[in-house]
Amino acid sequence: MKRIAYSLIATAVALALTACDGDDGAQGVQGEQGVQGEQGIQGEPGSAGENGSSGVDGKDGENAQPNLNTGAGLVRIATVPTGSEVTGIFLTEQGDLFFNAQHPSDSNTAEDDFNKRPFNTGTVGVLTGVNFNELPRNLVDAPLHSTDYEKQTVVTAIGQYQILGQTGDKFSDLGDKGLAGGLGVIYGMTSGDEIIKNDMPDFNGFIFESDSSGYLFTNWEDYPGGMSRLKMSKSDSGKWNVEEAMMLDFDAVKGTAANCFGSVSPWDTPLTSEEWIVNSEVDTTTNPEWNAPEVNSRLTQFRDFLAPESPNPYRYGYIAEVKSPLSDKPVVEKHYTIGRYEHENAVVMPDRRTVYSSQDDTGGVLFKFVADTAEDLSSGTLYGAKLTQDKGLNDPAVTGFDIEWVEIASGTNATILEWIEEYDGITPEAYVEGKTNYIAMADVQAWADGKLTYPTAEEGGSPVTAGKPMDNRVAFLESRQAARLKGATAEWRKLEGLAINHDRVLEAISGQDVIEGEVVDKAYLYIGIADINKTMVDDKGDIQLSSRVLSCGGVYRAHIDNNYSLTRIEPVVMGSTYRSSLDENERCDASLLAQPDNVIVMRDGRILIGEDHSADWKYNNTLWMYDPESE
Repeated sequence: MKRIAYSLIATAVALALTACDGDDGAQGVQGEQGVQGEQGIQGEPGSAGENGSSGVDGKDGENAQPNLNTGAGLVRIATVPTGSEVTGIFLTEQGDLFFNAQHPSDSNTAEDDFNKRPFNTGTVGVLTGVNFNELPRNLVDAPLHSTDYEKQTVVTAIGQYQILGQTGDKFSDLGDKGLAGGLGVIYGMTSGDEIIKNDMPDFNGFIFESDSSGYLFTNWEDYPGGMSRLKMSKSDSGKWNVEEAMMLDFDAVKGTAANCFGSVSPWDTPLTSEEWIVNSEVDTTTNPEWNAPEVNSRLTQFRDFLAPESPNPYRYGYIAEVKSPLSDKPVVEKHYTIGRYEHENAVVMPDRRTVYSSQDDTGGVLFKFVADTAEDLSSGTLYGAKLTQDKGLNDPAVTGFDIEWVEIASGTNATILEWIEEYDGITPEAYVEGKTNYIAMADVQAWADGKLTYPTAEEGGSPVTAGKPMDNRVAFLESRQAARLKGATAEWRKLEGLAINHDRVLEAISGQDVIEGEVVDKAYLYIGIADINKTMVDDKGDIQLSSRVLSCGGVYRAHIDNNYSLTRIEPVVMGSTYRSSLDENERCDASLLAQPDNVIVMRDGRILIGEDHSADWKYNNTLWMYDPESE
C-alpha cells in the first residue's frame, strides 16, 4: 500500500513539473514551441497530480488501520472477549449471523450494556438488527480494543451481539422446557454424574421452522463432547427469544468427543465433527497409550464418561449426522464411511452425494467422499487429494496446487462398525510398552501393498487381525496413513474449516438462475489454514512453501468442476509476514489475518473468517469479512 501511495506522489510531482515546462514552452518565441505549449495545457492532469498529493493525507488514513477497510479487502466485523476464539460462524438464508466466544477468560468481569452479563464462560450468540445478506460494501472496521471494557466484551462494526446462552445456563424460566443440568454440561453414560461443564461452544447450525423461528444446534468441544439445541423465535425488533433448550443424547453411538466445527446438509440435518480425539502422529497409527494404565487427564475424563467400560478409540473420530433433528428425540448416526481422523468439518455439495472433509492436524489430508445414493452417507467411496505445487513458486500468497484424487476404498457404515467392534473391551491390562493393540503401521503397509493377509504378530501386525484375510478396515479406521501410503498428500498443517455457498455453487454448476441479480459462473470451496508451517514449509513432499507467513495463516479456495470435484487450490488472502524477531504477541499484523480458523461464504460472494490465535497475543481474536472483489 505504501509503495502505491509513494508512486502516486511521484506521478503527481512529475506531472506538476511537466506542467511547469509546458508553461515555459508557451512563453517560447518559436511557433514550434507554441505547439509544445499546448502540451503544457495537458499539464492540467498535472493539477490532478497535485490532488494525488492530497492522497498523501489519505495515506494517514491507511496508517490509521484498522479504521476504514484495511486495504486488503478485509473488514473487522467484530472482536471477541479476552481469552476467547471466534467459533460457530453460521449465516442463515434470511441473513442472521450466529457466532460464539469459545472459552473466554474467567477473569472477564465487564457486563456490556445490551446483555448485562459478563463474558467469562462459553458464550453462544447472534448479531441482531442487521441482515447480513444485504450488507453494503463500504463498512467501517470495528475498532481494536483500547479499554478494559472493550477487551472483555464483543465489539462490533454493525449490529448488536445478543447472548443466547452461556455454559451452565439452565433456562429455568422455561420450566420443564429448560435444562436441569445446564447448557454444555455433560453427564456420564452409566453413572449419571456430571463429567464436565463445557465452556467450548463451537459449530452453530440453524434450521428454520418458519421465517421467524427455528432450532439452533451448537457443538460443545471437549472430552466428552456434545451438542445442544435451542428452539428460538425472533421478534419484530430483531431480538431472539429462547423457548426450549436440550442437550442431545449421543449414548446410542457410545458418545462423541471433541465436537468441533460442522455444517448443515442440503437436506437440513446437522453434521457434527469429532476432532482431536484421534491423537495420532504424522507417520504412525493410533496412539498405543489409549489403553495404557496411565493416560492424560482428558482421556481419563472420557473413561469416566463411559465407565466401567474401556473406551475403544475406533468408535471416535468421525462425522456424525443428526437425523430427524427437530423431533423430540433426534437420532444420531456416525458415518464411518467418511473416515477416521481429526475432523474439523465436512461440507456436502449440491449433488447431495459429494462430501469434502478437512483434517485439522500436522500432516493432514484433504478428503473427499462420494455417497452411493444422494442424501445417504452410510455407503460410498473415500478419496484423498494428491497435490502438485506450481513450479517455480513457493510464496504462500501466490502459490497454488493442482489436484488429483486418489481412490482409497469403498465401504458401508454397517461393515465398518463390525470391524470397530472387534476392538471393544481392550483394557489397560492388555497394554505392553512399545506395542499397540490396535492397527499397526505394518498392517497399513500390507494393505497398501495389496497383500492378501494381515501380517502376523511377529511381523509387527495387530493381535486383532494377525494372519487374517485382508480387508479395508485400515482405510476407514486409520484414514490418514491409508491415504498417505496410497499416494495422497498428507502435509497440510491445521487444515481448518471448509465452506461453500450452496446456491452460488448450484448456479455455477447447473446454470440455473439461483441468485437474483447476479450471474455466478465459477464456484469455489473456501479453506481456512491457521498455520502454514511444519509439514507445509519443510523441503519434503508435495507442499514446500516458504516460511514467510507461518502462524499468521491464510485462506485458500478450490475450484469446483461440473462433477463437483475440486481441481485446483489457490491462495485468496494471507496473514502478514510472520516477524519472529518481535514478541510472541505481536508477530502477526493485527490489521490482517492471524490464524484463521472457520470460514463462511456469503450469498454475495464475500467471506466471513473467524480467528483462533493465542490468548497471549496483543489483540483479541477477530471476525473478519473479506471481499474477493477487492482483488
